[in-house]
Amino acid sequence: MTILLCLLGYLLGSIPFGLLLTSFAGAGDIRGIGSGNIGATNVLRTGRRGLAAATLLLDGVKGAAAVLIGDWLAGPDIAMLAGLAAVLGHLFPVWLRFKGGKGVATALGVLIAAAWPVGLAACAVWLVVAAIARRSSLASLAALASAPLVGLILEDFSLVKLALTIAVLVFVSHQANIRRLIAGTEPRIGRQNAKGA
Repeated sequence: MTILLCLLGYLLGSIPFGLLLTSFAGAGDIRGIGSGNIGATNVLRTGRRGLAAATLLLDGVKGAAAVLIGDWLAGPDIAMLAGLAAVLGHLFPVWLRFKGGKGVATALGVLIAAAWPVGLAACAVWLVVAAIARRSSLASLAALASAPLVGLILEDFSLVKLALTIAVLVFVSHQANIRRLIAGTEPRIGRQNAKGA
C-alpha cells in the first residue's frame, strides 16, 4: 500500500498542468516562453493571468490530493510520504523526461493538506515577501523555509521532517534563482522575458 500510494502521489505530482493549460488555450508550449519552466510564475509571462491562476491552483490541488488520498487509505504517516512523492513528481515528471517545475505550489498544497496551519502560514509568508520584494523565487524560498519552523511550534516532528525535506528540494530546484538573488539580477514578478524564474 505504501508503494502504491507513493506511486500515485508521484503520478499526480507529475501532471504538467502549466504545459497542458497553455497548450489547450492556444498559448503555445510554455517551455519555449520566458524561463521555460512549467509553473504558474512562467505561465504568467504569457500574459494570461487566468491560466497562471489555474496552474497555481491545480498544482496545489494535486499535492493536496496525494496527501488526502494517502491519509484516507493508510493514515497520516503514509500520507506524508505520498505528498513528498507528489513534490518529486512535479520536480521530475516522467512525461517530460524528468524536467519539471520548481515545486512550490505543489509543496504548499501538500503542507496545507498535511497540516493546514503550517501550510497557510507558509502561504502568508509567500504573499508578504512577494508583495514587498516582487520576486517570486524569494517569496517561495522564504515560505518553504518558514514551514519547518512553524511546524516546530504547531505540529509534531513528522510534519517538521516533511516540511524540512520539501524545503531542501525546493531550495535545490532554485539554485539558479539563488545565485541571481545574490547577484541582484533576479527578475521581478510578471516580467515576460525573464529567464530562469
